[in-house]
Amino acid sequence: MKSILITGASSGIGRATALEFLNAGWRVGLLARREDALKQIADAHEHAVALPCDVTDAGAMERAFKQFVAKAGRLDALFNNAGIFGVSAPIDEVPVETFDEVVAVNLRGMFIAARLAFGQMRAQTPQGGRIINNGSLSAHVPREGSICYTTTKHAITGMTRTLSLDGRPFDIACGQIDIGNATSEMVAALKEAQPDMPVMDVAHAARSVLHMAQLPPDTNVQFMTVMATKMPYIGRG
Repeated sequence: MKSILITGASSGIGRATALEFLNAGWRVGLLARREDALKQIADAHEHAVALPCDVTDAGAMERAFKQFVAKAGRLDALFNNAGIFGVSAPIDEVPVETFDEVVAVNLRGMFIAARLAFGQMRAQTPQGGRIINNGSLSAHVPREGSICYTTTKHAITGMTRTLSLDGRPFDIACGQIDIGNATSEMVAALKEAQPDMPVMDVAHAARSVLHMAQLPPDTNVQFMTVMATKMPYIGRG
């Protein structure tokens, strides 16, 4: 049975992706802070493992990874998904503490998860695996008032490229999925402010992650963009 760890698995894209993998017959490690939400998924699925912890806590993350690998036997994939938006405002209205909070989750947390996954995949036999980072359309072009989120998502693109290079000798593939306006708690607030904003069902994003993860070791989706068709992404300026 293939195994995957998913961060930010308690809601939104992470939850939808966890359910997609469970339905496809994978063993799924559920990482997030909300233990009750993780337990709800795990209680309904035999091969789901609830691993409540904060992605910014390196020690807790290491223990969670070890617990999952002990149960699954190995780690085939990581969906590095956990993230927060922060406040929507121009930079001079953003408290430094808010910027630090977004960086801690979106960048430090993803670094910690990728580091642990890479180490496990390098050490296991047979060697290798796949890391899928959740970028965003903001990894390419920003939304107004998104200085914290956009800065971290541009950094994730650099992380993805570097992991792809560093992983080659160890059969570790790394790709990035850039998701636009999928139905989730994060997008709901934006939709409320902009009722005409195009959105897509989050299930389409989840299926795209599954497609990336199911590819054979000699094939990789380096970057994928999946979004609501009428989003003003192409030609945004």
